[in-house]
Amino acid sequence: MKKLINNPRYVVEEMIEGYVLAHPNHVRQLSENARSIVTAKETREGKVGVLIGGGSGHEPAFMGYVGDGMADGVAVGNIFASPPPDPILEATKVIDKGEGVVYIYGNYAGDLMNFSMAAELADLESGIKVGSVIVTDDVASAPKDEMEKRRGIAGEFFVTKAAGAAADKGFGFDDVVRIAQKANDSMRTMGVGLTPCSLPQTGKPSFELEENEMEIGLGHHGEPGLEKGELQPADQVVDRLVRDIFADMPIESGEKVAVLVNGLGSTTRMELYIMFRRVKHLLNEKGIVIHRSYVGDYSTSLEMGGASITIMKLDDELAELVDHPADCAMYTQK
Repeated sequence: MKKLINNPRYVVEEMIEGYVLAHPNHVRQLSENARSIVTAKETREGKVGVLIGGGSGHEPAFMGYVGDGMADGVAVGNIFASPPPDPILEATKVIDKGEGVVYIYGNYAGDLMNFSMAAELADLESGIKVGSVIVTDDVASAPKDEMEKRRGIAGEFFVTKAAGAAADKGFGFDDVVRIAQKANDSMRTMGVGLTPCSLPQTGKPSFELEENEMEIGLGHHGEPGLEKGELQPADQVVDRLVRDIFADMPIESGEKVAVLVNGLGSTTRMELYIMFRRVKHLLNEKGIVIHRSYVGDYSTSLEMGGASITIMKLDDELAELVDHPADCAMYTQK
């Protein structure tokens, strides 16, 4: 598998350097830690800070969602690995404006450990109040009665969107935490894997699928899914993914939702729009209203083939926050 890189050891550093150089109006890199990136615009005093982060290789997540109406800072880890506590802590210190900082991150062992350590250090060293919301949207990763074990995948975009909007609108610390948790609890994601990615350090496939094989519920890092089987037409795949979402989170006729059809890196827009078409038809049949839709690469896994579908139920509060404008280097909403 071919990649346009230099020394594989420095892909993350060179990516960050290029990103910051390309988008100086949106982000800046902290001199205290090269893995800490914050918004280039000075945020107002009294604003609750929103900090996201995770492993590299998921672009535009997570760096691409720092900006107006979204996150105030991000800590960048190695490929598919949590950032260590230091860059999380340094970004926390910079984006704190006196009202605390809310961490949003996926439910992975490294993230749980390192963000928790950074939160403790922020309190001990600087007296910064930190709240954490752990994203657990992946239906395939654990049964419904063990939701606390579920992975966080593409739905983290919606949690960041809602929390970032709430902070931008001037909500207090407790309400930003509440909104982020509410967004997480109101959504589910199911995905399908078609082809593996290859890590820059190895150049080898991260897992194996046969030429005409797919895997339902495959994780964003190649974690095993629910089942492997013969590749099916797009409509049948979407039917399965949406059916599992409905089984886990019933949605009634007349309810509003936001829908994200997310590509994993090498899936074309053509395929994603074919999938969204089927999602729309299924929701129409149930009388469910799509309030806002997103189609594209929002949380990838290098060049992995496949896609995920996220559905978030909306009340009036969440709908207003999802509609809130955002201006980031890799994502803009008017």
